[in-house]
Amino acid sequence: MTTRYSRFLAALFCLFLGGLLVWHVLLPDRDRSEVENRTLNQFPAFSWERLRDGSFTEGVESYFADQFPLRDQWTGLKARTEQFLGKREFKGVYLCGDTLISKTEPPRDGLEKNLSYVARLAEGTELPVYLGLIPSASEIWRDRLPEGAESWDQAAFIAQAAELEGVRPVDFLPALSARAGEDIFYRADHHWTTLGAYYGYAALMEALGRGEEVLEAGAFQRQVYPHADEFQGTLYSQSGVHWLPPDTIEFWVEDGFEVTSWREGTPEASALYDLSKLQTKDKYSAFLGGNQPLCILRNPEGKGKLLVIRDSYSDALAPFLALHFEEVHLLDPRYYRYSAAKYARDNGLEAIAVVYSVPNFITDRNLVLLTQKG
Repeated sequence: MTTRYSRFLAALFCLFLGGLLVWHVLLPDRDRSEVENRTLNQFPAFSWERLRDGSFTEGVESYFADQFPLRDQWTGLKARTEQFLGKREFKGVYLCGDTLISKTEPPRDGLEKNLSYVARLAEGTELPVYLGLIPSASEIWRDRLPEGAESWDQAAFIAQAAELEGVRPVDFLPALSARAGEDIFYRADHHWTTLGAYYGYAALMEALGRGEEVLEAGAFQRQVYPHADEFQGTLYSQSGVHWLPPDTIEFWVEDGFEVTSWREGTPEASALYDLSKLQTKDKYSAFLGGNQPLCILRNPEGKGKLLVIRDSYSDALAPFLALHFEEVHLLDPRYYRYSAAKYARDNGLEAIAVVYSVPNFITDRNLVLLTQKG
């Protein structure tokens, strides 16, 4: 390589970097990335103290990384290149053909604690307490994972939880394993599909002693509303694998129930489905309108009052339960900070079901709130 050619390459590279810098300066900063579904870092406030402790320079690095021109396209190109080189794991997500499956990491701590919190909830109330742990796709679709891929044994943990004294188990694992060949999880999101939620509903009703009430899958008219077939979920955003076709969200249960949400501490009229969410990145939040501390579904033709202590998997499960219960109270410990036992007693509820996906259950630090008395 001649000196002249080396200088030409160096000048070309500097020109490229300079062009990117000018482009970055001219472009307005973005508040969030719809592709990654997260808020992007903004330029940090300067102070001499932050400069000394290094937090300012770290903030600047994060700012430039997030605001880099064509960031979404570059992340997708990076994942494509890594796939070409034989890589099958992308930021904790396995690429399994046309499906993304999130890796379930072994819990660092809190495993026994969270089980003990559920047991203490059962000790602190006279109501029957049920525990339903929903295995994720990495357990049900274990045979789809790349050869040698690591995946924590969720089945063993579910079996351990089933032995919890004073707590009645809900058998989600066999219900889902028996239908592993069906589309019970989204291909690019960590949640179960409406079909998966239907099988979960049948398992929960069976555990509650009301299995004979479960409706056949064919009894439902499956609705696909505009934009529901454009769902690119959390694993799509996390992995950088942006070339898979989108999922489709189905809505089985016809709306028409009285739904009340507590999003900001006061009750407001709501609905089973917020179809405006289908025009956003987080289309799964069309179920019940997304995360909220408390939501109550009322059906005057139903019987019984059930409290579900839950994570977001129950957003798709709740419409099925609304068909059978006079009241279904959905309480999310991530946002509801008071005693669940007292809430159940004050509202005349008849049973408590703790329904969580296994990955969320083993990492949620809010379950300690179940031990509160009132």
